[in-house]
Amino acid sequence: MENGSKKWNFQGNKGLNASTISVRGVYKMLMQSINNNENKKPMVGLCRVDPTVNSLFQTTLVAPHAVANAVESLNFNGYPPAAGLPDAKRAIAEYLSSDLPYKLSPDNVFLTVGGTQAIDIILPVLARPGANILLPRPGYPQYESRANCCLLEVRYFDLLPEREWEVDLDSLEALADENTVAMVLINPSNPCGNVFTYQHLKKVAETARKLGIFVISDEVYAHIAFGSNPFVPMGVFSSIVPVITIGSLSKRWLVPGWRFGWIATCDPHGTFQKTGIMTNIISYLEITADPPTFLQAAIPQILERTNDDFHSNNLNILKETANIFYNGCKEIPCLRCPHKPEGSMVAMVEINFSQLEGIIDDVDFCTKLAREESVILLPGVTVGLKNWVRISLVVDSSELEEGLSRIKAFSLRHAKMPKNNVTLEDLGMVEVC
Repeated sequence: MENGSKKWNFQGNKGLNASTISVRGVYKMLMQSINNNENKKPMVGLCRVDPTVNSLFQTTLVAPHAVANAVESLNFNGYPPAAGLPDAKRAIAEYLSSDLPYKLSPDNVFLTVGGTQAIDIILPVLARPGANILLPRPGYPQYESRANCCLLEVRYFDLLPEREWEVDLDSLEALADENTVAMVLINPSNPCGNVFTYQHLKKVAETARKLGIFVISDEVYAHIAFGSNPFVPMGVFSSIVPVITIGSLSKRWLVPGWRFGWIATCDPHGTFQKTGIMTNIISYLEITADPPTFLQAAIPQILERTNDDFHSNNLNILKETANIFYNGCKEIPCLRCPHKPEGSMVAMVEINFSQLEGIIDDVDFCTKLAREESVILLPGVTVGLKNWVRISLVVDSSELEEGLSRIKAFSLRHAKMPKNNVTLEDLGMVEVC
């Protein structure tokens, strides 16, 4: 060091930088490509899943009115209990119990600052030396990021696109050992857009029980199902295997910026209590942030007074958008969507690089697409599946159609020229003006 001083004993965590991939970080990178775009086309954002950017998606007035009532009462300006306000916990327990074969107690519910904080609480609770956790591929990158921060080993099991993104149960069993503590399942799926069937979820539960692990069921998109498969919470199978459910107000009520979520233990046999998991969750809540007290106070009104028509209308919009996307995707030669999205607010699409010239991978595809067409997609590598892209469906239908049109133009511009003097027009790969 300068002036002969002692060498500093600290430095940044290089492992954290190398292992952390975020949607926000990739979005920022792609936005920079658009800023360097000389075409100055209006941006079409199909990357981030924020329903509030679509004017068709507005939360029910029940929600802001409930928050206003709580604030104006002046009764909720202090610190809440670490696990949450009793009335909010009771309301969430009743809300979740309506889909279960048994009743949850308010003691089974813990309030969090969104679904992300729920992940940030659960994974450190499991991070004993040598432990590992099984994550889906593709999946949500926050799980890997948090696991790396708390030195919890990650092992990936595959979701199978040719089988409507079902879990590859054989690979799941092959990955587990005596140090495996849990598996994560996201249903309805972000990023795949599928909804798991009752029969498949039961098989997952039976496999987890066989392996001696529990299931972390990420149900942030609970009930956002608009296809042939109804949403079934994993807690239905908690008599087979203990389940920790992660939920959130963000997506179903269209308020992602409110950052309100919960952890629910679905465990009728009391396994979490016997193994100390429940005690550890409660201890962790004592040293972490709480959702705003007034927002907690608004939860009973929001859950109990929201009209079913609000939810059904949003599902109808998503179903129509999914149809537009799926049909439009068929018209783009280099893209393949293996399964029409039936839930959540996203879809996964495979890129066929054999039809493209000068594009090496999904990041290159998305970067050049942003620069040339001002369309932003999420590279599949962000969610663990290289050479795919994730597309958000929470955009206006006209904007989605415009985005698909630009992606098609981009793919034709970069199409690999066929041999033997056959033209693109001969192959039907040009648009008729």
